[in-house]
Amino acid sequence: MSWIILALLIALSVFAIFLYNSLVKKRQMVEEGWSGIDVQLKRRANLIPNLVETVKGYAGHEQETLDAVTKLRASVGSVPSGDVAGRAKAEGALGQALGRLFAVAEAYPDLKASENFSDLHNSLDEIENAIQMARRYYNGAVRGLNVAVESFPSNLIANQFKFEKAEYFEIEDEADRAVPKVEF
Repeated sequence: MSWIILALLIALSVFAIFLYNSLVKKRQMVEEGWSGIDVQLKRRANLIPNLVETVKGYAGHEQETLDAVTKLRASVGSVPSGDVAGRAKAEGALGQALGRLFAVAEAYPDLKASENFSDLHNSLDEIENAIQMARRYYNGAVRGLNVAVESFPSNLIANQFKFEKAEYFEIEDEADRAVPKVEF
């Protein structure tokens, strides 16, 4: 009888270790996903000054739009790296401002024809696609962690070792999802 109890305890311990390691793996996937988003957002932020300077050379009198993009880029940099909701909100506003900047560029045929502007625009498009893919990966990793943290029996291990649900990276403000409206 004691062998059966010992075998049961060993099996239970192995199962608990398996659940713990699974939670650790999921948490690491969330951190990896956030790192991927962060890298792409930094790439975008580094590209913006070149874009603004290129537009400024052609459409310097559109200062309000240029200032807004520059200001929002700076505000994105001031959001703490772990503040997923704050970062999502700031990035949504920056995305809208970039949309207005590209709408301004549409009004200047010489700017649209500029190889510099075209290269910057294409680079930004590539980065936006990479951000979208990184965000999908991150949100999938968050979903996996959150399900494990809330599901039985892994929630017993999660609660014991203080694993917490992670935040999704999403745009909460409907205005940030809207297509920017630009009037001349």
